[in-house]
Amino acid sequence: MSKVSVDRAKTKLPERLAQIRGDRSQRQFARELGVFQQNVNRYESGTTPHTDFLIQLAIKENVSIDWLLLGKGRMRRTR
Repeated sequence: MSKVSVDRAKTKLPERLAQIRGDRSQRQFARELGVFQQNVNRYESGTTPHTDFLIQLAIKENVSIDWLLLGKGRMRRTR
């Protein structure tokens, strides 16, 4: 993957995080994930999320890591 592709994927990550959050407030979403609301705000504003957050999000929200990070495939994992 080229640097341009990586940069493009990183710019879309905040949009995908907001899409997962949906209608929930950042505070409610953060509470459900067991993180601080400030972290959710930073991540939706473009700060690269920590790996632990991404794993927690993928598990609790049943989200595909490929979709979350790269926009590839379906949003929800199949079980």
